[in-house]
Amino acid sequence: MEQGTFFERPVHQPLAARLRPDTLEGFVGQQHLLGEGKILRRLIENDQVSSMIFWGPPGVGKTTLATIIAHKTQADFIDFSAVTSGIKEIRTVMQQADENRRFGGKTIVFVDEIHRFNKAQQDAFLPFVEKGSIILIGATTENPSFEVNSALLSRCKVFVLHGLEEKDILQLLRRAMADEKGFGAYRVEMEEGVLEAIAAFANGDARSALSTLEMVVLNGDTQGNRITVTREGMEQCISKKSLLYDKKGDEHYNIISALHKSMRNSDPDAAVYWLARMLEAGEDPLYVARRIVRFASEDVGLSDPHALEMAVAAYQACHYIGMPECSVHLTQAVVHLSLAPKSNALYMAYEAAKKDALETLAQPVPLHIRNAPTRLMQELEFGKGYQYAHDTKEKVTAMQCLPEKLQGRAYYCPTGEGLEKRYKDRLEEIRALKERLHGNK
Repeated sequence: MEQGTFFERPVHQPLAARLRPDTLEGFVGQQHLLGEGKILRRLIENDQVSSMIFWGPPGVGKTTLATIIAHKTQADFIDFSAVTSGIKEIRTVMQQADENRRFGGKTIVFVDEIHRFNKAQQDAFLPFVEKGSIILIGATTENPSFEVNSALLSRCKVFVLHGLEEKDILQLLRRAMADEKGFGAYRVEMEEGVLEAIAAFANGDARSALSTLEMVVLNGDTQGNRITVTREGMEQCISKKSLLYDKKGDEHYNIISALHKSMRNSDPDAAVYWLARMLEAGEDPLYVARRIVRFASEDVGLSDPHALEMAVAAYQACHYIGMPECSVHLTQAVVHLSLAPKSNALYMAYEAAKKDALETLAQPVPLHIRNAPTRLMQELEFGKGYQYAHDTKEKVTAMQCLPEKLQGRAYYCPTGEGLEKRYKDRLEEIRALKERLHGNK
């Protein structure tokens, strides 16, 4: 019988679903968990799976691992979706699992996107996990420390899955080209470099890579059962690379942290790169500007007082003109802050003072520096003994301004970096003068 064209073949599932492996031998990546002798591999092979959370970016194999466990385990396997399931459905399944346990059976419940469950829904699992009615396997792209109830999380082992390397993606793409479930039954002629470009585009996401390959092949030039894929055709399908960035997820905080730490390490090249990653992915420039303003005082401070002025000016520029024009103003501020001398003396001063403030909230303000606008306050000796600094030649007095319990504390300890050396010299001069004045009293 003559074979039809690719487009005549009914395709009921996406390529990624058709090629999903059901054995560890077919799984690609995550060697830190699934290599020979690694803990997760041993648990699966020995059918000793306990409650666990798979945490990792999209398309790295969380659901696939659950599928492999389903094929390997001798337990009943129930697939849950946090998007479509409510507390009623959870309780129904839990009751079934409870009955199964009474007859010696095991039930594994897989919950995809477990971070989408609210606290009440997550709490519905807890008693059944505690008494062993179910083995819970959750999958999440969000940090489980923040998104999974602490009580439930404490009863689950967290396995961190990493984005796939390009070599792993290429292995999957080549398998898709050769496998009968993929394009193995068809003559696909592909220009050199196309698979490599798709692997790079996928950014560690196997599902994205296979979906892109499917789209590229479907849009190839077709003659009978021969499909020709050109680099030009691939580029039309991939008009712009999507950046891995979620303004409300972990990657948002990871990248702003990378920007902050690159500036702190005086690395303007890395800082500008992370700035571009955020802005080109759609981050609000005002958010970035606010973080830069914070950095100007936290990590530069008085070593370069002009840094704060520039950071605030960059924020105002972003507010006035927005993206994409304000990208250059943010770049100017980021480069300036990266190259500026660094001092965290202001940050450390406040943190030390905050600690004392929280521990001494009941300490009264010394009477001599209290305000005394009324006769009663004056009779109570508010303001008595106050020394007006402007009345002295040095504009400094020996008067103590800290609560009695904290006298002698020094919070601001300036460094010798940049202009802060001037502040250090001045502070040492003031402290020496106060010591002399105090000795003369």
